[in-house]
Amino acid sequence: MKDTFSTYHPLLNLLYFIGTIGVTVFVTHPVLLGISFVTAIIYSGVLRGFVKTLKFNLIFALPTMIIVALINPMFNHYGVTTLGYLSNGNPFTLESCVYGLVMAMMLACTLIWFACYTEVMTSDKFIYLFGKVIPSLSLVLSMCLRFVPMFVRQLNVISDGQKCVGRSASNGSVIKRAKHGITIFSILITWALENAIETADSMKCRGYGEKGRTAFSLYYFDRRDLACLLFMIATYGMTIWGAVQGYAYSSYNPIIIVEGLPLTLGSFLVFASYALFCLMPTMMELYDREMWKMRRKNIEKSAAGGFRLWEV
Repeated sequence: MKDTFSTYHPLLNLLYFIGTIGVTVFVTHPVLLGISFVTAIIYSGVLRGFVKTLKFNLIFALPTMIIVALINPMFNHYGVTTLGYLSNGNPFTLESCVYGLVMAMMLACTLIWFACYTEVMTSDKFIYLFGKVIPSLSLVLSMCLRFVPMFVRQLNVISDGQKCVGRSASNGSVIKRAKHGITIFSILITWALENAIETADSMKCRGYGEKGRTAFSLYYFDRRDLACLLFMIATYGMTIWGAVQGYAYSSYNPIIIVEGLPLTLGSFLVFASYALFCLMPTMMELYDREMWKMRRKNIEKSAAGGFRLWEV
């Protein structure tokens, strides 16, 4: 589904995801991570539908969170609050458990934000931004990012084809299912390599990366993009300023230190600014849908008042 924010300039799309993913990865404050997690789910629901988002979280994000949260306290034993001891005698600390939960939340947020990124930042947008600066690398990165959804679609096609010849990976004994799964995977890898070679040859024949080559583009930076950029600078700048000032500082070794709780004026400004920054595409989409409904009501009123609608 194409949302309103996807129609903005590709530079704004890229800066938005750099900002959201950057704070998610480099700032371990639980409030900011919670804001990032909730807003990522909301935006993913707007882009992909809430049912598909829920399936993605249950299949990928939730198991990943559980694994990371359990593994961290088993291998990291820092902290001063000992809850018990493992079978090998190493301490099981509260700080390592909390940090494991924080890392799990960080990883889940990153996965969801990258899922949104693949929906908004298409390959043509990426090549438009970096095609002249780093043509070869931009083409490789664009192909890699595009292969993720293409892999899933092609895997379903190959699996359906193998089922028709009796090579399903879901039926039969464990050995037969493993053999059929390896066959399907081999076909998929072969298809991916052939597709990459064909794409590279096609771009080379078109003169991609050659000096003086021009490319057609529909992207223009207008006043709407400028207003969006100023809003992003204001909200994200306030978030970074608050993080530098220590309002979003957090530490989990050797003791748990979380600044900004209870809320102060500085921490409230930081959290509110980051929430507005993350919710910006969702607010744009909701506003656009509301304006569309109002326009439809006005048209229906005009039609009811005796005005004849244009018929195509």
